[in-house]
Amino acid sequence: MRQRAARDQKRLDSGAVTSPKDLENLQREIASLAKRQSDLEDVVLEVMERRESVQERVTELTGRVESLHAKISDATSRRDAAAEEIDAEVATVTKEREVIAGTIPADLLKLYDKLREQQGGIGAARLYQRRCDGCRQELAITELNEVRSAAPDTVVRCENCRRILVRTPESGL
Repeated sequence: MRQRAARDQKRLDSGAVTSPKDLENLQREIASLAKRQSDLEDVVLEVMERRESVQERVTELTGRVESLHAKISDATSRRDAAAEEIDAEVATVTKEREVIAGTIPADLLKLYDKLREQQGGIGAARLYQRRCDGCRQELAITELNEVRSAAPDTVVRCENCRRILVRTPESGL
């Protein structure tokens, strides 16, 4: 477009065009080309501004993505470390349970395992201040009297949830 405008201007300046009509057409074409060039330059400037804005947004979002990746990596490593700790604790507790389970009579252990399966993993509950920690229900006075009068090695169970009650000094008996 610039070359054509320069060529037309050169023709106009050289005096090669003598017809007034051709001269007028040539001047109109040069003006039209200048306007078109100005319009295109405006479009190019607008595109460049939009490109710069988009580039800044891309840079910002890239930074946010990198930050999120770092947070994910940190959370993943903390999760993995916690899982290792839990696995180690599970192994330790499992060994301790095996040792303790070896000292408990087989029929009581069988009852405990059956209750644990039925009660969502908890087969025995502490009797704390006259309340079963398994179902959180306070025992009636008659139940408390039965528990009080039972021998220390007798297995007592909660009437509400049927779990084995573990008596402690805080039982409220």
